[in-house]
Amino acid sequence: MKEVLNVSKEKMEKTMKVLASDFAAIRAGRANPAVLDRITVDYYGTATPIQQMAAISVSDARVLVIQPWDKSSLKAIEKAIQASDLGINPANDGSVIRLTFPQLTEERRKELSKNIKKLGEDSKVAIRAIRRDANDKVKTMKKNGELTEDDVKLFDKDIQKLTDKYIENIDEAVAVKEKEIMTV
Repeated sequence: MKEVLNVSKEKMEKTMKVLASDFAAIRAGRANPAVLDRITVDYYGTATPIQQMAAISVSDARVLVIQPWDKSSLKAIEKAIQASDLGINPANDGSVIRLTFPQLTEERRKELSKNIKKLGEDSKVAIRAIRRDANDKVKTMKKNGELTEDDVKLFDKDIQKLTDKYIENIDEAVAVKEKEIMTV
């Protein structure tokens, strides 16, 4: 029973990490190297993350500078950024690529807010699915005679507490990210 609870907790932690990485990739009007995490470049026939091909730095609050280690990859990086859903046109000066993040419009803020809420809701669904799987395992254990009715009730209470805690954490993370979007 403890093992099922621990496995559920680990899965819920992973869900929180995925949510955090999804939030990091959301562009909030200020330069953040994490927005490039999901972009890969076709580099000699291999999909390679930009972080492995270039130094990425923030030159000021809204400008990201990408300096490739191999100058011949400059065009490929530029093409990958243009093809991504980032929505920013890269400026290539022959040695570095600059990404200038525009100020967010009210419409874009609302769109990002909706996206943040959707990601939060998807994470809650994942947490509830983990709870359901754990409950199913415990019911199977009860059918097999490994657990008593009291053990099952105790487990239900524990898994529900864990679920509530993680759903509350998701709500807090969504609120923090929405606040960040609205105040930039």
